[in-house]
Amino acid sequence: MSSTAYAQPRLRAADAVTARPALDRFCLEVRARAMRLALLETSGNPHAAADLVQDSLERLVRHYPERPEQEWPPLFYGILRNRITDWHRRRKVEKVLDFFFSSDDDDAAQPAWEQLVDESPGPEQQAQGLQQAARIADALTRLSPRQRQVFLLREMEELTIAETAKAMNISEGSVKTHHLRALTRLRDWLQGDNPLAGARAHAS
Repeated sequence: MSSTAYAQPRLRAADAVTARPALDRFCLEVRARAMRLALLETSGNPHAAADLVQDSLERLVRHYPERPEQEWPPLFYGILRNRITDWHRRRKVEKVLDFFFSSDDDDAAQPAWEQLVDESPGPEQQAQGLQQAARIADALTRLSPRQRQVFLLREMEELTIAETAKAMNISEGSVKTHHLRALTRLRDWLQGDNPLAGARAHAS
């Protein structure tokens, strides 16, 4: 099955029927943003990302249809965070098994960073965009799990400090600390990877 089949995860019919219209709209609106987050957290694996988003949406609809609308974002991202954590735990076990039982002919999956950039520019712009996306993605993976999750929820999903704290089950003070450290480290790493930025910083 092609990766495009996983690009737009859908709610199961039974769940969609029972969901309130507002919750159904929320699921439709949050789906694309959640896919981008899940792609980053799964190193660009579209199948795994779509499954994680699908499962998280279904759990939200099944367990929290009557919760106030303002609680849906932190509830959903809390569910998604837990599902991503479970996915990484399973991957650790799979890597150990692969080490002992996989053959040398197995091909490593390539990160699908091309899904995160606009394909409309010309070849040169596309190459530059892919390189920049790869640098950003690599920098994100170098953050601690907490710092990366706080950064993605605050910067990409635009959750408030309180919403992020609730989604991650940590204090608001911890959110602020992890966010600041993530921003500082990302800026330092990305400037260090950019010769022009490094030259400007040295000249100043």
